[in-house]
Amino acid sequence: MAKNNSKARSGRARDDDDDRKPRPKARAASSGAPVGPTQRMLRVGEMIRHELSAVLARGDIHDEVLAATVVTIPEVRMSSDLKLATVYIMPLGGLNIEPVVEALNGHKKYIRSIIAKAVNLKFAPEVRFRHDETFDEASRIDALLHSPRVRADIEKKD
Repeated sequence: MAKNNSKARSGRARDDDDDRKPRPKARAASSGAPVGPTQRMLRVGEMIRHELSAVLARGDIHDEVLAATVVTIPEVRMSSDLKLATVYIMPLGGLNIEPVVEALNGHKKYIRSIIAKAVNLKFAPEVRFRHDETFDEASRIDALLHSPRVRADIEKKD
């Protein structure tokens, strides 16, 4: 007859008026508000971004498309389990985006091995490359702000 005795397991009796506080919840998403990335996700993403930028600047990846193009990496987003890294890229001038994305996706295994050596994680994250659309969005907003309709609203005197 084994009796579940907390004193036998922990070495001290557990009272109802114990002064220990319950552990805080990791990230409560019950409020309905979107939960942003954690500090660790941001830090690992930034480490990967720096390493990939250095690899591309040194020309370690031997590819004709990548050798002829200067590539900017504005952001790397990590999944919550740090097993997937989405790398947003933009070639200088915004030209030839599709061939650059295809070239980088063709060298995924080599890039993943470089990341595994540079970033000390339990698992090397899978890498996928996407076109960064923030520059396009900024251009669209800038064009809207300079449109005649918006200028008329700004220049209106109350």
